[in-house]
Amino acid sequence: MMRPGMKAKPGGQNILRGIVLLCRGRAAGFAEIGTGPEAFLSSLAPLIAFPLVGCGLMVAQGKTADALADFLATLIALLAPPVLSEEIARRWGRRDRWFRYATALNWCQWVLPLLAALLVLLAGFIVQAGVPMRPTVISLCCVLLAYAFWLQWFLARRGLDLSGLRAAGLVLLVNLLTIVLVAGPQLLDLVAQSGLAQKG
Repeated sequence: MMRPGMKAKPGGQNILRGIVLLCRGRAAGFAEIGTGPEAFLSSLAPLIAFPLVGCGLMVAQGKTADALADFLATLIALLAPPVLSEEIARRWGRRDRWFRYATALNWCQWVLPLLAALLVLLAGFIVQAGVPMRPTVISLCCVLLAYAFWLQWFLARRGLDLSGLRAAGLVLLVNLLTIVLVAGPQLLDLVAQSGLAQKG
């Protein structure tokens, strides 16, 4: 079943087929997902829609403050990578290729939770076979992180036509800055609360 927006496009393009190709390391997938502002916004809309629905459900339960805080954190996590990568692409003279890269990155994010779910099932089978849970979970988490890094690296390298080293640098920088932007306010809040508690 396709996610919202994952329908076939005019001219024979098919987003789902494009995602599958890209996640297998096939650059032909870029041609399937489109490029330009419209394609980028279409890839971004479903990523925002699901957290927005979750926010609405939490507000309906009376958890307005928590709902807004969670939604804003999710929004920052979703928007920071395209904003940061656009600036890097512009500085490296790759601005004309940025929509292709950013659109692919948005669509391919759907694969990671699906892969995580499969790894959870695999972990259950491995633990039932007698393997200790802790090393199993750590190993599978490392597999997921390694694949996520490789996928982002591949999309940056082929989508922006970067060298392997520059693509790795972009992925590391974008992820690091995104973590800082998402976690920074929460850490500052914890520090402030800790300081107030010590004064009290």
